[in-house]
Amino acid sequence: MSKQPSKWIVLLILSSSVFLSVIDIFIVNVAIPSIKRGIHGTDGDIQLVIALYLLGYAAFLITGGRAGDYFGKKKVFIIAMLSFTFASLLCGISQTAFQLNTARFFQGISAAFMVPQGIAYIQLIFPSPEERIKALGIYGSIAGAASVIGQFLGGVLPDTHFFIAGWRLIFLINLPLGIISALLAAKLLKDNTVTKTGKFDYTGVILLTVALVSLIYPLIRGAELGWPWWSIVLIGASIVLLFVFLYDQKRKLLQRKEPLINVRLFGYKDFNIGLCAVLFYFMAQDSYFLINAVLLQTGFGISSSETGIFFVFQGIGYVLASVIAIKLIPVYGKKVLQCGVLIMVTALVLHILFFKSAAVSRMIFLPVFFIYGIGCGAVLPSLLTMALKSIPPKFAGAASGTFSTFQQTAIALGIGIVGGIFFYVSGKSGTLQAYLSAYQMATIVNVVLLVLVSFFLYLLPEKNTICRNNQPVK
Repeated sequence: MSKQPSKWIVLLILSSSVFLSVIDIFIVNVAIPSIKRGIHGTDGDIQLVIALYLLGYAAFLITGGRAGDYFGKKKVFIIAMLSFTFASLLCGISQTAFQLNTARFFQGISAAFMVPQGIAYIQLIFPSPEERIKALGIYGSIAGAASVIGQFLGGVLPDTHFFIAGWRLIFLINLPLGIISALLAAKLLKDNTVTKTGKFDYTGVILLTVALVSLIYPLIRGAELGWPWWSIVLIGASIVLLFVFLYDQKRKLLQRKEPLINVRLFGYKDFNIGLCAVLFYFMAQDSYFLINAVLLQTGFGISSSETGIFFVFQGIGYVLASVIAIKLIPVYGKKVLQCGVLIMVTALVLHILFFKSAAVSRMIFLPVFFIYGIGCGAVLPSLLTMALKSIPPKFAGAASGTFSTFQQTAIALGIGIVGGIFFYVSGKSGTLQAYLSAYQMATIVNVVLLVLVSFFLYLLPEKNTICRNNQPVK
């Protein structure tokens, strides 16, 4: 009789999914200027490199979670891992912006099927609440480490030259980990019981995907091309499609079918307020990385490697603050998040004050990025808790999936809107003054977004809303 593998080893295999999915967000953020040169792309092209990955992730995340129950978590995990690995290969060998962005979109879809299986497996293999909390802590720590490692590698790899361009390595390094993880999963993961209840909401997935792409794509391309008629039409169509999607979801719920999103969640006022905070926070969060990476490398002429090290200091601040914030939240509640937002706003003001010349001392960058990371660490880990605290346990899974979908969509919106403002103001002159003006304008927009985050956090109640019979008490 073969010996069963340690469940902690299985946890590491499962955590490889979130490691790869997170690292491929942060590793690209720092390497964007190098990728732009490598594919001879435009500003819109490099915005799409980030946005399309997130849109693929957002549109299919809930479906990916259900696929494990319908087809088997092990099968879906392995297929999604191999698909992610293959999409990474396509990214690494892309010759044009169209090829790269198409591969990035499918990479995001693969991640949407891959990551939920890892989370679901943890619930199965760690039935004890104490062990499960520890396992989820390790899982979250690996995700946090991936963000820091991604920022470092995103800076170092583009400056590394072997027989291929360095920027291609940021995608190709996924291959060995992806293949090894798939092989170990095939050998060590147990098959779960398949429960084919209900049907997939295929029309919901299609409506949501087309609506999101119809919104984000013209926001990025339209600004670059001077807002041609088709970009305006697509944005209008996306708004109509989103309303059609919500109507479709409500109708299916009334017919006792299984919609992609349970619209009953939007009957909880606190949940809606929390989603508004999530929207504005994540619009600011990843656009911050984009505009800073471009300013430092293209504007100031700082190397990719050095830029990566600056961002690592932001990551270190994030990790330290997140560990402390998790302990403070039970005592001080949303005040911890509000303090975090205030620190982020203060750090952005310091960015504007100090980042005014290519001659600025490199030692200034380190504390400024670190302070911003401290603010992020105080906010991000507990945003989900604040958004879901009034949701009854019955709806917790659906609410978590909706939160994650909203989060990824918000990041893509931020890349399109804040990134679009940055590239529009910087124009085609390529002068340092143009980049500085664009940077200051985009950073001011991010400050406004964070002020809105603070406002919606203020609207959230201090105490948990009491729920009776799965309905919120008014």
